[in-house]
Amino acid sequence: MSPAEPAADRIYTRPPHFSVHLRAGRRLRWSGGARTDYAALLLLSGGLRWRAAGSGTMEPATGETVAEAGGQAASVESGELPAGSALLTAPGDELTASGSGSAEYVLVQLSPIFVTDCAARAGLARSESVVSFRTRAVLGDERLARLARDLSDELREEAPGQGLVVTALVEQALVHLLRRYANLRRSAHLELSRAGLVDRRLRLAVELMHAHMHRDLPLEEIASAAHLSPFHFARLFKKLTGATPHAYLASLRAARAQALLAETDLSVTEVGARVGYMSSSHFARAFRQATGISPSAYRKALVRV
Repeated sequence: MSPAEPAADRIYTRPPHFSVHLRAGRRLRWSGGARTDYAALLLLSGGLRWRAAGSGTMEPATGETVAEAGGQAASVESGELPAGSALLTAPGDELTASGSGSAEYVLVQLSPIFVTDCAARAGLARSESVVSFRTRAVLGDERLARLARDLSDELREEAPGQGLVVTALVEQALVHLLRRYANLRRSAHLELSRAGLVDRRLRLAVELMHAHMHRDLPLEEIASAAHLSPFHFARLFKKLTGATPHAYLASLRAARAQALLAETDLSVTEVGARVGYMSSSHFARAFRQATGISPSAYRKALVRV
């Protein structure tokens, strides 16, 4: 995004369950790589070019890579996203979207435990089910487009009950996505922990990241929690999550920073320190890479209800 043409942002967040980010501007760019959450980018106007990076398509937490005949990894996917369409990503997916002209979208980010809980409450799956999407790009879904417009309208207004309405719209959109575009199945390797639904082979390492993201965490220490060598741990972690350990940790830190900015009056420098960044500039750069805006702009855009 061009610094000379800043985007208009409105953000509603309900940590740790979900956040909704309304963005409008020129040359917008969004990266869904190395994330620990689910996301739906709902394009309201303009157009975006999207690209799924990496050598294969990873289903979250399953460790299965979709391959073509002969054992070759599937080619990189890409395409054009017109207004009224959507992009869907699951944890571990690597995807970017950008546009050269004016565009406006609603980005809904959902924690894995919120997604699996909603699927269970809707009677679509059990709470330990793995949720993945059958498609990345959703075209011509008028109901989803209407829900996106309703979310946009609600974020622009400051009215009583706004939090209740946004939550209801997010849950409606999520149930719709689960019904029409999701694969839901159980996995013998997953278990529910304080860090959410994780592969039991990584559980202790992931819990260490959650508990100690405020300090430097060398790969050796993280791997030790899983009783593996750094080399074998890094390979297993990438296979099961689609992200490297430190990319995953950076995503956790970004999510925690967003919650602190929304729920506390801590300064930006203090927030950065609490999620492991002793350098304010390093924190600002990492936060912008994860969210598209600076920490101070994020806090300013928050919808207070």
